[in-house]
Amino acid sequence: MRVAHLADLHLGYRQYHRQTPNGINQREADVAQAFRRAIDRVIDIRPDLVVIAGDVFHTVRPMNPAIIDAFSQFARLTQSLPDATVVMIAGNHDRPRSTETGCILKLFSRLSERVHVVVDEPKRLSFPERNLSILAVPDMSAPYPAFDPDPAFGHNVLVFHGEIEGTFPEHLKWPDRATVEISLDELAPERWSYVALGHYHVHHQVAPNAFYPGAIEYTSTNTWAELDEEGERKLPGKGFIEYDLETAAVRFHHIESSRPLVDLPLLSARGMSAAELDAAILARVAACDGGIEDKIVRLVARDVPRHIAREIDHKAVRELKRRALNFHLDLRRPEQIRTAIGGAPGRRPTLRDIVQNYLAHRSIESGVDRPALVGLGLRYLEDADSAVAVQPSAPPTAIMSADGS
Repeated sequence: MRVAHLADLHLGYRQYHRQTPNGINQREADVAQAFRRAIDRVIDIRPDLVVIAGDVFHTVRPMNPAIIDAFSQFARLTQSLPDATVVMIAGNHDRPRSTETGCILKLFSRLSERVHVVVDEPKRLSFPERNLSILAVPDMSAPYPAFDPDPAFGHNVLVFHGEIEGTFPEHLKWPDRATVEISLDELAPERWSYVALGHYHVHHQVAPNAFYPGAIEYTSTNTWAELDEEGERKLPGKGFIEYDLETAAVRFHHIESSRPLVDLPLLSARGMSAAELDAAILARVAACDGGIEDKIVRLVARDVPRHIAREIDHKAVRELKRRALNFHLDLRRPEQIRTAIGGAPGRRPTLRDIVQNYLAHRSIESGVDRPALVGLGLRYLEDADSAVAVQPSAPPTAIMSADGS
């Protein structure tokens, strides 16, 4: 018996201010396209069980186009796989905060008698014809259910939307409404045939038979951290999981993103003038494989003082923003260095820090090679240090005049 396990669809997700010719937010359309590709792949592999482990929509009250498209795609799934069982649970983005507000997911239970939607509280679903029991645990508050399989069935599947304690890196914890958090011991995956998890947007294996499939598109508040983690772990990106309950064979089905996310190489701007920084930004963009057109692009530039950030060519930056779907120039100020003992944050500077920082930011005549000037100043400082070793009476600050020049 094969399971197709999807989670964190986030249909209706909106970002940036670009629209399609039909007036739909472009990122909303991107997510919808990724969902259609996922449904196409599920239909192709023809599983016996399809599990949606929460966060079907991005908001409790999605706009009508998102609802209509979701209903159409799930209808296509049930019509193409009439013998498949579909189980869907609510995630923290699906469940309303008020008990007076209904959950839109209940609409999908009308598609077929084989579609089971669990929203308000944990529910055990039994399928004797498949020798299968499913414990479906949606997003909820305590008390938690007992995570016990049903011994009367040969296959037991747990579907759970929440966080396994210690699984999420701190930088990837979503700043949204808190979800259920349990320990791996409470989950006890070894007691289950399969554990289908939802809420973590990066594909992640918790145990040999317990997985977060990850989202189907980049829809979190920290997409760049997701991209970094996927790169570090050599993951192909987004997708869903196919798991065989009989053989324990697992396969990750990669779903191509609707458009590339490009994190350009980090730019160190220490000592650069505004004109030099402008040139470096354009060089980074020019080196982007395939250009930045219609992509989501970020460029981080470190050590950019406030006055340099004001003086860069903002017209050129606006042109980059026009070319890309979104171009984020992330200008980060230099590390704050304390120049007095008391009060101010940061580390205490060395004499080398003071000299280098001063020469890197003082006004100079056009045509002067600033890096060469900084290097010359530091060499003079090293010469002075050497002289001190021979003549201790010579102070190491002798190379600097009273006005710091």
